[in-house]
Amino acid sequence: AGMIRHVALLITLLGTWFIVQTYFDHRWKAISLRSWLGDQLPRHKCGNQKSCPHNHFAFKIISGAANVVGPSICFDDKVLMSSVKSNIGRGLNIAVVNGTSGQLLTADTFDMYSGDINKLDTFLQEIKHGTIVLTASYDDAATQMNDKVRAHFVELGSSHVSELGFRDNWVFLGAKGLRNKSPFEEHIKNDKETNKYDGWPELLEMEGCAPRKMD
Repeated sequence: AGMIRHVALLITLLGTWFIVQTYFDHRWKAISLRSWLGDQLPRHKCGNQKSCPHNHFAFKIISGAANVVGPSICFDDKVLMSSVKSNIGRGLNIAVVNGTSGQLLTADTFDMYSGDINKLDTFLQEIKHGTIVLTASYDDAATQMNDKVRAHFVELGSSHVSELGFRDNWVFLGAKGLRNKSPFEEHIKNDKETNKYDGWPELLEMEGCAPRKMD
C-alpha cells in the first residue's frame, strides 16, 4: 500500500510539472511572438488609459503630494508644468492654453500661503475667452484665497472652489466663457481622520478629453 501511494504521488507530481511546463512554454512563445512582431499595447497621449476622440485634447493633471512631491500638468501630450521642468511651486500651479490650437499661452505659480493674492487676481482677470485653464494644487491652495478670486474660478466653471480650504488638494480644468460647470474637477478635504500623509490628504490624479473650441 505504501509503495502504491508513493507511485501515485510521483505520477501526480510529474503530471503537475508537465502542465506547468507546457503552460509557461506556450505563454513565453506567445509573449516572444508579440514582442518580435512589435505587438505592444498602444500608448495614449499624456499616458492616459484611453485615446481621445477627434477634436478633443488629452490631458492629465496631478496635484502635489503633501509638501514633498510637486504637481504636474500634461496637455495634448506635452508636459506643461512639473518638477522636472522646474516651473512649479507651493500653492496653485496654473497653465493657460489656446482652446483651438492647444498651444501653451502662459504658466505660473501662486503662493497661496504667504503670497500676494492680487497677483493671482490680476492673472485670472487677464485670461481671455476661448482659453482653457488647468490648475493643480501643491501644499496649500487656499489660505490667501478671497471671494473675488473664488468668483474668477467659478466663472471658469469650478463647482468646488467655494469650499476650498487650508491644505486641501484640488485639480481643475475649466475655460473662460464656459456656459456650464466644468465636468473636470476633483477636490479632497484636509481631514486628520482621513489624511494619507501627516497633515495633508492624498494626491489627486485626473485625466480626460477636453473638447477643442471650434467657433
